[in-house]
Amino acid sequence: MIPAGNIRDWRGENVVDPDGHKIGTLESIYVDVVSDEPSFIGVEVGGLIGGKSIVFVPLKDSTVGPREVRVAFPRDLAKAAPSIDTDGELTAADEPNVFAHYQLPYSTGANGERQLARR
Repeated sequence: MIPAGNIRDWRGENVVDPDGHKIGTLESIYVDVVSDEPSFIGVEVGGLIGGKSIVFVPLKDSTVGPREVRVAFPRDLAKAAPSIDTDGELTAADEPNVFAHYQLPYSTGANGERQLARR
C-alpha cells in the first residue's frame, strides 16, 4: 500500500494503467474510513466535448514511479468507472457503484457510515 502522506504528494501527476496508457491526472485521494489508508483516487479525465470529470480508481496493487501513479486496472475499465463533475462530490448513494464497477466488496459501517472519505 502507498502511504497516505506520499500519495498526496502525487496530486497533479499522471495516472497510468498497467501497460503505461494514461488514464488522467491524480486529483484527489479517498481513504478507507476504518483504516484511514488510501483506498481510491479521483482521476481527472477529459470528456468527449472538452469537458472534464473525475473517475474513481482503486489503489489496490498500485505503484508510484517517476512522475506517475501506476494503477492495477486497465484504462478502459477506469475511464468507464462512475464519475462526478470536477467540482462534484461522491455521494453516499453512488459509493457502492464505484466498488461494484471494479467487482470489489462494499459494506457500510455498523451505523450506515460510508466506506470512503476524501482527504
